[in-house]
Amino acid sequence: MDDATGGGLPYRPCVGVVLINREGRIFAGQRIDNGGASSPAWQMPQGGIDPGEKPKEAALRELWEETGVTADLVEKVAKTEDWLTYDLPPELLGRVWGGKYRGQRQKWFLFRFLGRDDQIRIDTEHPEFAAWRWIGADEMIASIVPFKRAVYEQVIQAFRPHLA
Repeated sequence: MDDATGGGLPYRPCVGVVLINREGRIFAGQRIDNGGASSPAWQMPQGGIDPGEKPKEAALRELWEETGVTADLVEKVAKTEDWLTYDLPPELLGRVWGGKYRGQRQKWFLFRFLGRDDQIRIDTEHPEFAAWRWIGADEMIASIVPFKRAVYEQVIQAFRPHLA
């Protein structure tokens, strides 16, 4: 394995969720583990796929775990055709996910939120986000950490017809 790039390691199977409101604006959560960085890290809900779990099931589970939004409050609009990948930066290799993965291989889902803003609850059992807001697609791309930006650009491009 190339220790600098994690080249010999596999990608972690993962899902991501683009949750949009009726106006086509995107849910963005400010990561709780931001570590006091000068510019807050905002991202969309995402997480690993459990063994035996189908990607859509994982997406709905992650959405609920991170936002409190249940499956009855969303409708599936679209999903990415292909799996999208990103590599961790060298300083995170070996520190994230027990050092078993070089990055993530993601299937993304676009869900329309049918509920009310007060039904979004980020104060979950294991909170991921310190704050949340609805933002536009370009602001979402600008708000993500740099090593995930190319994936976010691909996701936004795939779902652009449905976004504000």
